[in-house]
Amino acid sequence: MLYTIIKALHIIFMVSYFAGIFYLVRLFVYYKDTDAFAEDKKKILREQYIFMARRLWNIITVPAGIIMAVCGLVMIFLNTGLMKTPWFHLKLTFLVGLACYHYWCWKKVQQLKVLDGDTLETANIKLRQANEIATFLLFLVVFTVILKYQVIEYWWQLITGFFVLVLLIMTTVKLVNKKKKKQ
Repeated sequence: MLYTIIKALHIIFMVSYFAGIFYLVRLFVYYKDTDAFAEDKKKILREQYIFMARRLWNIITVPAGIIMAVCGLVMIFLNTGLMKTPWFHLKLTFLVGLACYHYWCWKKVQQLKVLDGDTLETANIKLRQANEIATFLLFLVVFTVILKYQVIEYWWQLITGFFVLVLLIMTTVKLVNKKKKKQ
């Protein structure tokens, strides 16, 4: 029963963590969108986006990420057999990718803190595309956990499907951005 409760908490805080990460990068996009605004409007909006990003990072994203990680470690401790399964190693690999993405987000939050009216260096389209990375990682982790041993057996179909999904989402982002520029 303890394991099931920890697993439920792990899932709940995973959802909270990803909600924070999803919205955080969207705030970076909104911040970058202000580049073309008049100075007074730009200043007001950027101050608000910085405020929102810092609060989101410090109050939701990081605490949820810590609780999610602690629950995951407790589950590994309670079920050491996980470390012997290939699908779990694959999940851990994807979590390393998530840790890299988390670090990138943290660096952007730090950059926002010191900008003082300056702009983010990252291009708008790159921020919009980066916004989808967490989605891809979420897909990979969830499919790996749900399919477990089938992931190992049917890895090439899953990888092919994943890359098709990535191309579709990236193309959609580019089309939406191109359409937005025309307006």
